[in-house]
Amino acid sequence: MDLEKRLLRLENDRAIRDLKARYLRACDEKDPDAVAETLLPDAKIAFEGFPPINNRDEFIQIYREFGCAPGIFDIHHAANGIITFDGPERANGAWSLTFHNINLSQRTVTQFGIEYSDVYVQVDDRWWIAETTSKKKSALIQSVSETGELSVVSMDNDANAEFVSQ
Repeated sequence: MDLEKRLLRLENDRAIRDLKARYLRACDEKDPDAVAETLLPDAKIAFEGFPPINNRDEFIQIYREFGCAPGIFDIHHAANGIITFDGPERANGAWSLTFHNINLSQRTVTQFGIEYSDVYVQVDDRWWIAETTSKKKSALIQSVSETGELSVVSMDNDANAEFVSQ
């Protein structure tokens, strides 16, 4: 690979990493419009514990309802990103994610270890998330008493652990 192609590959790698960061930060900021700006209109989304979603608008509607509800506070910390390219305009990403959720109405604190697998495509010189899937690796759900004490509701690596969303 010549120097120009290597430089372009590095620039594309950086653009994809920034794209994923914008997506996660927009989720944490409860900014559905910014989330939508990271996903292709026909994006495929398959997050474990949720029904498959076949387009951006459907995902944003669900995100507005559950992720943006009052009293819900999320933190998505992705790390260990590995980007591989299938060609100049298509790439795959693998990410480890720590998800932390505080739900004031249910008085719960939830932590998940999650693995993301993404497909990215470049359209008109811009990278988009075309497909994203997640698989839960671990779960810790705690309840918070009226006096502020935590007690474990569930602690396992069961991929079928229920997501507490309300």
